[in-house]
Amino acid sequence: MDKILQFAVDLALESGRVQKKRYQERHSITYKGEINIVTDVDIECQDRIVSRIKRHFPRDLIIAEEKENVYEEHKNRWIVDPIDGTTNYAHGYPFFCTSIGYEEGGEVVCGVVYNPIFEELFFAQKGKGAYLNGERLNVSGIGEMKQALVVTGFPYDVNTSSQNNIDHFVAFLYSAQAVRRDGSAALNLSYLAAGRFDGYWELKLNPWDLAAGVLLLTEAGGVVTDLKGEPFDLYQGHICGSNGVLHGEMLRILKDGR
Repeated sequence: MDKILQFAVDLALESGRVQKKRYQERHSITYKGEINIVTDVDIECQDRIVSRIKRHFPRDLIIAEEKENVYEEHKNRWIVDPIDGTTNYAHGYPFFCTSIGYEEGGEVVCGVVYNPIFEELFFAQKGKGAYLNGERLNVSGIGEMKQALVVTGFPYDVNTSSQNNIDHFVAFLYSAQAVRRDGSAALNLSYLAAGRFDGYWELKLNPWDLAAGVLLLTEAGGVVTDLKGEPFDLYQGHICGSNGVLHGEMLRILKDGR
């Protein structure tokens, strides 16, 4: 590993140790919205990650979920989600992770996703492949939607916005073999890269939800666009990812329904 990737791995492992140690505790919870929560462990993990980045890479920007962020062009930056799947974590549901991406010259060049409960460390470097605990990843070869396991999530304004993904969810219920919704975009993308899922879509996400996972997916041979098939933009928040074989059919369903 180069020093950036190794540092990102070290950060994710440290964050994971905190999460695992405090997993069964009663957590202090605050609300950013009606159903959008943050725990004291989110803050502790983020503070540790941010302080180490500032110490070792003081010229880099840091974009992280639980802080005020400034987006500047032409700056290298770390893109951090201390716990992706906070609601799961707060309820003791073991599907959550730390996600760390590194953007250089406008392109994410390394990414790490770590689930400390399953001890699964996903990592990727641009042009060098994607890996799970050192084993190289490849997307699935499923080519029929009726044989596909797809996954998604819902935005925090699902109760108030008409753009809530429910119509797409229903369409895929009819079209795919099965649909999952398990609360962590970064792990969804990692599982897609590992061939456990065959397709993924979601809307209204943030850069820290996607940066590391998208690199994992593309380095594992997958395809990612926006929901209309246009080039993916990390800062626009809408994503359709697949094993590549199913991508056209996924886009059709997103456009036309079942």
